[in-house]
Amino acid sequence: MRTLVIKFGGTSVGDATAIEQAAAVTLQQVPKWDRLAVVVSALAGATDALIRGADTAASGDDATYRSVAADLRARHYQAVEALLPPGSARQALLAAVDRYLDEYVSFCRSVHVLGEATPRAMDAISSLGERICARIFSAVLNPRGACSEPVDANELIVTDERFGMASPLMQPSASRVCARLKPLFERGLVPVVTGFLAATEGGVTSTLGRGGSDFSAAILGNCLDADEVWIMTDVDGVMTADPRWVPEARTIPLLSYGEVAELAYFGAKVLHPRTMRPVVVKDIPLCVKNTFNPDCPGTRVVRDANERGAVKAVTAIHGLSMLTVEGRGMLGVPGIAARTFSAVARQGASVLMISQASSEQSICFVLRTESVPPVIAGLQDELAVEFARRDIDRVSALDDVVIVTVVGSGMRATPGIAARVFGALGQAGVNVIAIAQGSSECSVSLVVSSQDASAAVRSIHQEVILNHRAAGHDHG
Repeated sequence: MRTLVIKFGGTSVGDATAIEQAAAVTLQQVPKWDRLAVVVSALAGATDALIRGADTAASGDDATYRSVAADLRARHYQAVEALLPPGSARQALLAAVDRYLDEYVSFCRSVHVLGEATPRAMDAISSLGERICARIFSAVLNPRGACSEPVDANELIVTDERFGMASPLMQPSASRVCARLKPLFERGLVPVVTGFLAATEGGVTSTLGRGGSDFSAAILGNCLDADEVWIMTDVDGVMTADPRWVPEARTIPLLSYGEVAELAYFGAKVLHPRTMRPVVVKDIPLCVKNTFNPDCPGTRVVRDANERGAVKAVTAIHGLSMLTVEGRGMLGVPGIAARTFSAVARQGASVLMISQASSEQSICFVLRTESVPPVIAGLQDELAVEFARRDIDRVSALDDVVIVTVVGSGMRATPGIAARVFGALGQAGVNVIAIAQGSSECSVSLVVSSQDASAAVRSIHQEVILNHRAAGHDHG
């Protein structure tokens, strides 16, 4: 049984025209697969609007959420009326839009009275956009030749109770997916599943984190033992660099799971960072394709895509600061690094990159700028004795830095890649503040000042990616 899971992101279902195109892509695939499941996001911008209304309600604003509901009602009505002719199907769909947005207003009214939006309440509120969109998308498929049924993913995906960023429990999820979707497939139906949302074992609605519809599709692919998972977006695949910075950026035809995970982690916006794990476990190919240019092959992500000497892409993460813990008394003292990062973890901060000199006289690490004040306070508490003894001289922060990461699994077998990267930066006059390379050698990360970031990305892309291809080394 050949099975495809195909996911459409917010821009792919942004309005009536986009939904029509996404439906056409789906209909084209129906005869080619034994089983086809669709996962949809909310309409573009809908989730942000829902959250904004709830947040303002919690802070005492009794008007914004009502305005949000009115705007979303108008947008969804407009889409439904453009996509479906007058009749019972259209009326049922408009009634569903009303039902969910009335529910939203009720949630926000409660939040306003309580003066608080708990993570559990926010999950119930923020997932309403997907629920509406799944019903619209399914209703569009039905008269166009693909019998369909909308399915809320809280009937399928079981998670822990970390509301707002829940993790899936794969065994119970697989059981529920099979029980709920197998009868639909046997009847020749195309289930249209809500992305982003799930439920705890007790049946309470949870969500997989912002951008989590990619993750939903990967989980569904795993549970269905799918042959492929497609992520449909508004670009032709994963690019060699951000085209807003590098106009010469190109689509990468083939990537490994490891490469795409590095790209997602280090700032490429194409995939949700947690998407890869469910497909890696089952060795399921994942394709990133363009809803609006479906004939373009896009990017195919598989277990092994090694190309000798190939640097695949260069990415950048902004809004960062670099913290340095330094002192001559750190030399040879065990446990300083462990205590440093325990203190960071207690503040709930995520460390994006670490670099330590072999002399052990300093440790530097990069995190989001908004995390810096609580982390510095936490470090001063944790290491108070070392400060008093002058073993540690200071903890300092350097703001406005960017991590530029060069990704390509072929780097590990090719001497000289790092030299070309640093040569390109030298020619562009870019100063490198810190360097880190993972033991997998799939990526090299560099910290540069934010004012140098675009020059760094462009110079590396030109020298290490474009010139490499022009020299005839590209096997993609």
